[in-house]
Amino acid sequence: MKNKKNKNPITGWLALDKPLEMTSSQAVGALRRIFNPLKIGHGGTLDPLASGILPIAFGEATKTVPYLMDATKDYAFSITWGAETSTDDKEGNVTLTSPYRPDAEAIRAILPAFRGRIMQIPPKFSAIKLDGKRAYDLARQNQEVELQSRPVDIHSFELISHEGDISHFHATTGKGAYIRALGRDLARHMGGAAHISALRRLRVGPFDEKRAISLDFLQDIKDSASLMKSLLPLESALDDIPGLILSDHEAKRLQHGQQIDIPMGSDDKAEDKVFLGMFEEVPVALIQASDGKGQPIRVFNLLQHETDPDIGDG
Repeated sequence: MKNKKNKNPITGWLALDKPLEMTSSQAVGALRRIFNPLKIGHGGTLDPLASGILPIAFGEATKTVPYLMDATKDYAFSITWGAETSTDDKEGNVTLTSPYRPDAEAIRAILPAFRGRIMQIPPKFSAIKLDGKRAYDLARQNQEVELQSRPVDIHSFELISHEGDISHFHATTGKGAYIRALGRDLARHMGGAAHISALRRLRVGPFDEKRAISLDFLQDIKDSASLMKSLLPLESALDDIPGLILSDHEAKRLQHGQQIDIPMGSDDKAEDKVFLGMFEEVPVALIQASDGKGQPIRVFNLLQHETDPDIGDG
């Protein structure tokens, strides 16, 4: 059993500006050494050849990671025309070449076909599991990788500039969309070949570049108090979930896994809705409301108070 005695019981989010040439796992490892937390996780993998926002969860905030995974994301990226690669970015081997070079007008004309809900086959070099193994592990072993097409949401897809072999874009995507696949499919649709040559994630849900902190900056901080100032509250990842103010008794019931009453008027739309229960500005639980009752679905162990003798099983 690992010794947790000297671990730091911190809770919160960090909007890390991940540098190039670093995997998401390596970034988590670096922050584990800096903060020495009890728990740590990240909210969405970012490729080594991509930079930008990698949300990092500490402590009780790791329980909110699934909610951030559903958030929209903003990307700035570049496509280099003329060659498709095995990884759909500049890291892979060239698998197809084409002399076709579109102009800006032709690119803008085709972009509407890639907006909205589209079908997309993820890159072979992706973290998707096939029979319990990561697709990228199978691909690196030269094993056949056949991934199924799936629906993804592309909320916006705009050409920012174009010159010669390179086009620069901005896109906002939903859960599960791959920018590498978007660039690959755009080129194929136009009868050409291309790959992603630069990629930066600008935003994941509420975490954007304004909140971002570099790894170099964190490594230069010498005192723990300054490190703690870099953390954002647990509820930062839940900005789309309405809050519910709790009484002390309600907070204690939820912490014991028990239901609370949620009064609903005739025009209340709270049925089957998730709330963030707060007591004295401290997150207590994520609550599923149904039939006038609130059931805790994620409980946060952040409150310190004595057991209420009046709590029953009701």
